[in-house]
Amino acid sequence: MSDVQTTPPVKKPAAPESQGSRIIRDIMSGNAVISVLAVFVALVIGGILIAVTDPAVTAASGYFFADPGATFSAMWAAVSDAYGALWRGATYDPTARTWQGQLGIFETLTFATPMILAGLAVTLAFRTGLFNIGAQGQILIGATFAGAVGFEMNLPPVIHLIAVIIAGALGGAIWAGIAGVLKARTGAHEVIVTIMLNYIAASLVLYLLKNQLRDPAKTNPVSPAMPDSALLPQILGPNLRLNAGFIIAILAVIGVAWLLNRSTMGFEFRAIGANPKAAQTAGMLVSRGYIVVMLISGALAGLAGVVQIAGTEKSLNSDIAGSIGFDAITVALLGRSKPWGTFFAAILFGAFKAGGTSMAVNADVSIDIVAVVQSLIVLFIAAPPLIRAIFRIKATRREGVNA
Repeated sequence: MSDVQTTPPVKKPAAPESQGSRIIRDIMSGNAVISVLAVFVALVIGGILIAVTDPAVTAASGYFFADPGATFSAMWAAVSDAYGALWRGATYDPTARTWQGQLGIFETLTFATPMILAGLAVTLAFRTGLFNIGAQGQILIGATFAGAVGFEMNLPPVIHLIAVIIAGALGGAIWAGIAGVLKARTGAHEVIVTIMLNYIAASLVLYLLKNQLRDPAKTNPVSPAMPDSALLPQILGPNLRLNAGFIIAILAVIGVAWLLNRSTMGFEFRAIGANPKAAQTAGMLVSRGYIVVMLISGALAGLAGVVQIAGTEKSLNSDIAGSIGFDAITVALLGRSKPWGTFFAAILFGAFKAGGTSMAVNADVSIDIVAVVQSLIVLFIAAPPLIRAIFRIKATRREGVNA
């Protein structure tokens, strides 16, 4: 029996991927789309929670097998009413009794303004390889500095407001600079330091409000009201809360984008964030970079404090920062540590805050659902492979290298 040589089958080369298909694949696997899908999945899960906790749905589910359509109709009604109220409260509500109540978009922008500034503070630190979670304390100190200049000094109107803005930025910069110096000089981890500084700032502000900065006419620990000369002007008149802080926030976004993408200092920040040892080998002063970036980051958070005390609150209190400093971390993550991404992420979270009240009042849905949705967004943003697995999106080679 003779040996017969067989030729292995020749595999046909795969058809080359068209440029259009490659562009679509890159877009669909990009960070922006992952963020949008993370928000979408969070809203879907939030809708499920709204449906299963709605009394009408619970009642209809009691006879589900007899009339399943009634249950699904009740679920759709509950979710559509809740998210419809959320949307109207955040954008435009023609059913509101007053025209101020109809223009929810301006409340969205008002809530978003301090989050934009605080989110930029976190974003800038992220890009330099630092995890600044001390924006909460920096907002408090910035608001305290701004308030002290605002209600303790008597200056001409324009000069007074400029002094308030500078003082707030300086206060935040000093507070964040402590973490930057400790990181640069001693290697102290910025996460631990900024957490401790948050607690110190909260206690310090409360102490000052009970003593030196307390309004003697009030029983609660609150400062005197800011004079008109120290307040940010309201852009659309006295009946709407949106103030010039929103313009400051837009200018800050443009400035941070230019700093990171167009300036030599920004290049050094990004190089340090990518590989501090390589940056040091290239002759960059890593320690100085840590200090400078924390100073700028703190100044941005301090401006968020200025917006709070000179824009919306008009006096200093211990809760003036709210949860803005912690929401800023989520905003920076959702914005993928990009200035304009942070801007739009803050707008989204401002919409959640403005629309959450409308949802609670008009749809009788707990405002805690909004907090659940925000937490789910954080979860999915922190785990992009989960989103890719749900939607069967392949990571690009570049993303795999960056990971």
